[in-house]
Amino acid sequence: MNLDLRIPMGLMFTFTGLILSVFGLATNGNELLYAKSLGINANLWWGLVLLIFGLTMFVLGQRGQKLQASLPPEPLDEGQPRKGR
Repeated sequence: MNLDLRIPMGLMFTFTGLILSVFGLATNGNELLYAKSLGINANLWWGLVLLIFGLTMFVLGQRGQKLQASLPPEPLDEGQPRKGR
């Protein structure tokens, strides 16, 4: 089983971005909360950045898995020593 690392990484960033974006939307009108960041809703903007990054990683991982599955298997050369184990 060859799992592309971009798939679980993409899911992690997507869920984190989704949670942060929802929190940013829920606290959008709270000036006291965002006074330290000059009134910028950093939770919303960074949540969207993480969401886009996570979705991009997930889609690229899925595409890589499909490409790997469509390639023919490499033939084994019995004369060469095995690599790895």
